[in-house]
Amino acid sequence: MSMIIKNIRIIDSITDRITNIIIHKNSFAEIDHLDKQEYFSSEMIDGKQMVLMPSFIDLHCHLRDPGYTYKEDLISGQQAAIHGGFTTICCMANTSPVCDNPKIIRYIKEKAESSDICEVIPISAVTKNLSSDQLVNFKEMIQYTHLFSNDGLPILNENTMIEALKASSKYHFTLLTHSEPEVEIIDRDLRLLEHYGGNLHICHVSKKESVQLIRSAKQKKLNLSCEVTPHHLYAFGLDYIVHPPFGKEKDRDELLEGLLDGTIDIIATDHAPHSKKDKINGARGLIGFEHAFSLVYSIFKEKKIDLRLISQLMSEKPANLLNISPVRFDQKSNANFVLIDLEKKYEINEKNILSKSKNTPFVGKIVPGQIIMTIKKGEIKYDYR
Repeated sequence: MSMIIKNIRIIDSITDRITNIIIHKNSFAEIDHLDKQEYFSSEMIDGKQMVLMPSFIDLHCHLRDPGYTYKEDLISGQQAAIHGGFTTICCMANTSPVCDNPKIIRYIKEKAESSDICEVIPISAVTKNLSSDQLVNFKEMIQYTHLFSNDGLPILNENTMIEALKASSKYHFTLLTHSEPEVEIIDRDLRLLEHYGGNLHICHVSKKESVQLIRSAKQKKLNLSCEVTPHHLYAFGLDYIVHPPFGKEKDRDELLEGLLDGTIDIIATDHAPHSKKDKINGARGLIGFEHAFSLVYSIFKEKKIDLRLISQLMSEKPANLLNISPVRFDQKSNANFVLIDLEKKYEINEKNILSKSKNTPFVGKIVPGQIIMTIKKGEIKYDYR
């Protein structure tokens, strides 16, 4: 059955206009007249006061499966993601056992595919068991993924980092890095990238100095990309335990400037679910999927930043980094969309969180931008109505 969304404002990285959209299976098209008999059997949705955007892609999340499924698992994580408008998510390797071999990565892929909620792309560890120096078998693992990261732990051994950068060139994969201490490790990695080459992606940038280092490196045409999280854009100065920590207002302002001038390439959630007991014991991180858009939209609305930039940062550029076709309204296929009521404000409430974990400092906050529907390949996967 087809679905028609009429009077809908469509937004992607270049488009912002009001039209009517018909979605049938995994294809879509704009239509001028709604009175054709062939449309009478279609489900009709009035999109007035709402927007339709390409669904979101998250290059950085933690699904805790295998090993920590009391925090999250591959099913609950996907449900949380689809609730937030994401249809493709990339999960980090710091599971138990660590995702550093074909057996574990196959388990993740097969379990995710069996649920048919999101597209889940597993990320392989860079080193065996997240060690300091024993590299994984890259030739073996690139059969399953082209993303490698030890996120959660920095690669402190400089020789290991050099070999990982060289391997990223040889095997054509992206190396995603966790920088701790942030400025010092980013400075080192950019120096190594300039000397040895590689395909570098810097995770969860949070400091003014980091943005300045990356901006300078990009001016040298180094092969790198980087990300910022919704929570580092939305808030500053909080003492909630997360890595990297919430910065100062000057840091947040530089992050926004980095988005506007192209220094920062994408927004990624770093969705990091923990139990209440784990948080009491000092676990770092917060859940990110379900309120990512609202946190970003809140600050973009305040600063009067064009919504097309959100689509670029949360959909098009992540797709480009993953080498998959971005959804654009000038095309006709890949019907992956999120329907959003920009005017509807809602309270972030534990009762409405689909993740197993509720660890966020934003409970009780009133934010704009209610996700109404998430559509993957033409199928409704989440429906708020």
